[in-house]
Amino acid sequence: MGKELKLFVPGRLCLFGEHSDWASIHRLMNSSITPGKAIVTGVEQGIYATVTESDLFIVESELPSFKNESFECEMDVKKLRETAQKGGFFSYVAGVASYVLDHYRVKGLRIHVDKMDLPIKSGLSSSAAICVIVARAFNEMYDLQLNTMGEMSIAFYGEQRTPSRCGRLDQACAFGVMPVNMTFDGNEVYVDKIRVKKPLYWVFSELNGKKDTVKILSDLNKCYPFAETECEKNVQKALGVDNERLVERAVKAIEEGDAKEVGKLMLEAQERFDKMVAPASPKELSSPVLHQILSDENIYPFTYGQKGVGSQGDGSVQFIARDENAQQQLVDYLKKQYNMDGFKLTLKPGKKIRKAIIPVAGFGTRLYPETRSIKKEFFPIIDRDGFVKPVIMNLLEQLEASGIEEICIVIGEEEQRQYDEFFSPLTQEHLSKLSEEKRAYEEKILAIGKKITYVYQKERKGFGHAVYQCRAFADNEPVLLLLGDMIYESFEERTCSRQLIDAYEECGKTMISMQTVPLNEVSRYGILCGKWDNAEETILKVTSMIEKPDVSYAKDCLKVKTKSEGDQYYCAYGQYVLTPEVFEALEYNIDNNVMTKGEIQLTDALDMVRERTGIRGFVFNGKVFDVGTPEMYRQTIAEFGKTGC
Repeated sequence: MGKELKLFVPGRLCLFGEHSDWASIHRLMNSSITPGKAIVTGVEQGIYATVTESDLFIVESELPSFKNESFECEMDVKKLRETAQKGGFFSYVAGVASYVLDHYRVKGLRIHVDKMDLPIKSGLSSSAAICVIVARAFNEMYDLQLNTMGEMSIAFYGEQRTPSRCGRLDQACAFGVMPVNMTFDGNEVYVDKIRVKKPLYWVFSELNGKKDTVKILSDLNKCYPFAETECEKNVQKALGVDNERLVERAVKAIEEGDAKEVGKLMLEAQERFDKMVAPASPKELSSPVLHQILSDENIYPFTYGQKGVGSQGDGSVQFIARDENAQQQLVDYLKKQYNMDGFKLTLKPGKKIRKAIIPVAGFGTRLYPETRSIKKEFFPIIDRDGFVKPVIMNLLEQLEASGIEEICIVIGEEEQRQYDEFFSPLTQEHLSKLSEEKRAYEEKILAIGKKITYVYQKERKGFGHAVYQCRAFADNEPVLLLLGDMIYESFEERTCSRQLIDAYEECGKTMISMQTVPLNEVSRYGILCGKWDNAEETILKVTSMIEKPDVSYAKDCLKVKTKSEGDQYYCAYGQYVLTPEVFEALEYNIDNNVMTKGEIQLTDALDMVRERTGIRGFVFNGKVFDVGTPEMYRQTIAEFGKTGC
């Protein structure tokens, strides 16, 4: 059986900044136009699809919305473009497929739409969602090594081959159910993800009215690129400098989870739109149904604010509810009073990482014979504060400084004695011999010891097996994983672990820390390859993971292009953020005896997660020191603590 993908892409909801995306295109002719700004989020509803390889390009479904119709075409650019130009739902998929075929060597796809709970023609851009589905399907099936922005661009340019002329913000659904701050400057698009500190509760609903989006866009485009009348000047000001200032305030309010301020800004945005933009398309933007809802005083006890959606008009309406209970009450009221289906959208803070795992159950045979009596994680290291510490203590301090609250150490049953002895209080006589500074550090040791849970690996069946012993401890939360024979030196104030945690909170995917490695050393490491997912080139969308490849294969297939350093090679290096999907993959491998070199490997589970939901590599600002071999331990003793912050 060939490769099968399960994909989900949500619809998108423009919270603030509608119309500013296409308006900014006119900066190419009039540089005085202000760049566009919009806050956009994916919603909880969307399109679910199963994708398999095919010689043809096929889109099919048994869903009622497809009306027993399907699309099938040869992988022929001319035929696909002809379909795209005809318009209709299948024009979007044909447009994207034709664009991909124009630029990449690919075969066909069979895309089966399994579920579609996204309202059609409601300002939530179901067309953009299906375009992103197609772009992502080609990307993941044929390893095109596109990052999220790349998928978004292909979806946009594919849609431009249809009669639709939507702006750039529609394809923000590629980022999933999370808010993003988008900047549009001519042909350029910049995306900054917004981190929400507190839950925010939205409701959006179709108005069951009528609007002509093409007419709205046609009327408003007449105000560009050079404004002559007062009406045209108002449109450019409202969608330009006024919008820019309002979006800046809205980003701060959303980040803080300040629902009251967000509602105030929604009301302000709608008032400005009605006053300054709507007169340019009075027939479509008078929006009687929308304004009937906006002025319904019975809604006010449930909300802090409300406004139109997308191109505005009588398409859809959005509200920010006062709390979760009010969110449900509003949905019920809209259905009872107006027979309108309300959809919930809750923007939540990313899952905080508060737990960490350190597997140390190995025998340490490379450091024999000293490991006959002392486990390698208790080997001494001189830290930059001048204290001589066990390796494990250095790791534990880093975790505490990174905000970790609970720590699970995986050990053999016979090994707990060393830990109990180390984390037990000193005798009063011993304590009295210490300096005041060292007595304070003793308190730190005891406090950290209280955060530790021990899990036994009764059978040593590999690294993945050791990690799996912590599944109950993880309890369906994302967890940080550190190797017990590596220590980390950060080149900035944040610890290396904190840097990785912050990167995870930005993208929400399983993450692997990584560093560059010379080409002649790739055969010693697990090598990651992919495309950069951010402009800083610190987060990599991983497309392949190869354990200890030979040099020729790495040179041909595993290089990563960078802006400043040319082609580089990246290896996994000792810290991970594991999501619940990793433990599910480990369980599958254990139950089905899936092994590599006779052991349950973490890498195998990570590769399963990569194929299903994606993983990211992260380049941290620091250096890793290994204490797992005599040579590395000698180097660590000589160099650790001399280069970091």
